[in-house]
Amino acid sequence: MGQPKQQRAVQTREAILRAAAAVFEESGYAGASINRILERAGATAGALYFHFKSKEGLARAVMHAQPETIVPLADSVGVQRVVDLTMVWAYQLRMDLMLRAGVRLTTEQTTIGMEDASGPYQEWAQILEDCLKAGAERGELQAGVDPRELAEYIVESCTGMQLYSAAVSGREDLSDRVVRMWRLLLPGVAVPSVVARTEVRAERVGAGAVV
Repeated sequence: MGQPKQQRAVQTREAILRAAAAVFEESGYAGASINRILERAGATAGALYFHFKSKEGLARAVMHAQPETIVPLADSVGVQRVVDLTMVWAYQLRMDLMLRAGVRLTTEQTTIGMEDASGPYQEWAQILEDCLKAGAERGELQAGVDPRELAEYIVESCTGMQLYSAAVSGREDLSDRVVRMWRLLLPGVAVPSVVARTEVRAERVGAGAVV
């Protein structure tokens, strides 16, 4: 008897989260109302507040769901994994509602007074740092390249890149911009043999996954 109830709770939470992502992506944090989210989810206020304590808590859940839309889709290691994660990110940002909402909220949060605005950025930096540390252990990085510093630089670059791409092309050229970033960056951070073998091309990502 307990399992079906637990499954319903998980399904309800997911429905509310996806409805919130849709409303946040359409209207931003300030323009999104709890009533619109509930209507979109087909859920009650009681169900929403059981899973999420506030509108801000719901927004934070959407923001922190970003890695779930990307990380499982890349199974490479080291420097290639970092490249692949950014390529999947560029593809998924045009295709995945949850990711687009999370990115919009992350960009907006400093203007709406959320505390700890660095959280989503630091989460991505840690994911990339772990990959780069694995690459360093494999001898893939040039001497003097600090994995944390490079990870933060990549997050900073991608943050600005997607904003620029959204303004000039509706993100249609984002994958090409990521390819260009790596062609410029790789020779300065990776050893020549890794630069030669690392695949940097938009065609490597198909249906949101690395192929």
